[in-house]
Amino acid sequence: MERNIPLLEMKGISKTFPGVKALEDINLSLYEGEVLALLGENGAGKSTLMKILSGVYQKDDGKVIIQGTEVDIKNVKEAEKLGISIIHQELSVLPNLTVAENLFLGNEKINKLTKKLDRKTMNSMCKDYLKQIGCNVEPDEYVKNISIGEMQMLEIVKAISKNSNLIVMDEPTTALTDTETENLFKVVKMLKSKDIAIIYISHRLDEIFAICDRINVLRDGKYVGEVKVKDVTKDDLITMMVGRKMEEQYPYKEPTNVTPILKLKDICLDGILKSINLEIRAGEILGMSGLMGAGRSEVAKVIFGEYKKTSGSIEINGKQVNINCPKDAINNGIAYLSEDRKKEGLILPLSVKENMTLASLDKFEKKTFRISKAEEKNIVDEYIKKLSIKTPSQDQLIKNLSGGNQQKVIIAKWLIQSPKVLIIDEPTKGIDVGAKKEIYDVLNALKAEGKAVIMISSDMPEVLGISDRVVVMHEGRITGELSRKEATQESIMKLAIGE
Repeated sequence: MERNIPLLEMKGISKTFPGVKALEDINLSLYEGEVLALLGENGAGKSTLMKILSGVYQKDDGKVIIQGTEVDIKNVKEAEKLGISIIHQELSVLPNLTVAENLFLGNEKINKLTKKLDRKTMNSMCKDYLKQIGCNVEPDEYVKNISIGEMQMLEIVKAISKNSNLIVMDEPTTALTDTETENLFKVVKMLKSKDIAIIYISHRLDEIFAICDRINVLRDGKYVGEVKVKDVTKDDLITMMVGRKMEEQYPYKEPTNVTPILKLKDICLDGILKSINLEIRAGEILGMSGLMGAGRSEVAKVIFGEYKKTSGSIEINGKQVNINCPKDAINNGIAYLSEDRKKEGLILPLSVKENMTLASLDKFEKKTFRISKAEEKNIVDEYIKKLSIKTPSQDQLIKNLSGGNQQKVIIAKWLIQSPKVLIIDEPTKGIDVGAKKEIYDVLNALKAEGKAVIMISSDMPEVLGISDRVVVMHEGRITGELSRKEATQESIMKLAIGE
């Protein structure tokens, strides 16, 4: 591809928030019809840089140049006028509106005679846009009824409808199935063929090698460098991102003292789970694998009392227990980390300290029925240090932390409870390679302490890398259990599709 004037140049971009230098002297260039990967650990500054480009934040220093002309992007509308669209990791769709209503939100088509919404025109135009990217969703379908992958396509169509020539995709495949991810890649290649430029942010390095042309790497808010995809290996990228060589991406520790602790006997959940029999053992990590919708999270939520089983029994240390709500589970030494940390694990407007101690306030209660602030502060400081949580202070709002550090705060919240069984659902979803290893180290430490860990994951290398046993589910049933030696990608996939 002949290089002329870049579509986008960002030169010397800097941004400071109170107490944090988020970006320092960052450079980036992007050409028409190119897919540029933007890589870095959580907290490296990727999202901040993209928010400056899309008008959400204002830069403190530096230049943004579009097609050779310097621009000052003051808000999102100005960015859109310049042809810049951003598709955030948390999709900005309204579930109770139709696909067409979402597409034309803020830019509705009005019938000149009736002064009402011209739904016929909106639906027709929406269908044409969807057709361009090979999406067959009906324009009058409510968004709450479509899949996550189709919502992702809707976000892309929004960008196309605004005549964007630069689209930022932030972790676009986090919640997609393998088939939906393949469809997304086809759409990316189609956009590329139309000279639309894409900045692609992902922690999944296989995706970078599949669809990107060049890679820009940030670390701790600084520009590390730029490389061509064809010139680097995964190990090269990891070293650039974390600033050190990682000998083991998936550190595995042999279990030393394994004993049964929790048993599920013939557990059923109406229409979802069918006769689940499972033994969970202290001192090991049990990996749970399966395709989306297989019932893995539902098993976790039954154990934790969020869902009430239809039939069957749960035993802890050989004694049957009644778990009818999460409080019952907590009282029996069971902790659960949801895959959706922002909706079900955190209270975003509260601080690191408040989120970390929320489930354990009774531990800090004095005889006067007041919370001992000193004890609370000491335990929070202890876990910030123990789990290497990067935060300016324990009073920092949790929403300002990176995904990996948010996940560590949730782990700390439950570790303060000293659980016997820790269920962790998609432990490294949206988390960079450096933070992933730190979380694996925490899980291995819990295993060594004699805790039982149930790890639900859609990341096959993760399941194979740190599990002692793997249980595979298909359509609400357990289709097989594999030892660490037996577990391979092929053997797990066969069980996951019901063979």
